[in-house]
Amino acid sequence: NGDNAMKILIKLLSMGAALAAGAAARKALEAGWRKSTGNEPPKDAGNLRNPLPGVLVFALATAASGAVIQVVTQRLGRKAALRLGRDPREV
Repeated sequence: NGDNAMKILIKLLSMGAALAAGAAARKALEAGWRKSTGNEPPKDAGNLRNPLPGVLVFALATAASGAVIQVVTQRLGRKAALRLGRDPREV
């Protein structure tokens, strides 16, 4: 069915956009961390050489950017569904 194929295509495009945006945001966060602190980002929370405040700030920034990206890509996917005459709740 063409409707099912379109729903799958919209979902795949939304997922691809979310993954690409997430990777770009992660790189930007890491570069920003390096530039502002002069150190590598504390990606390994279990590494005791990384100070706890830095680990927490980096984790919070990563989580916040991920949440924003998820919301934006979901909304864009639903807007695309509306433009194509589909029910946005199905995306």
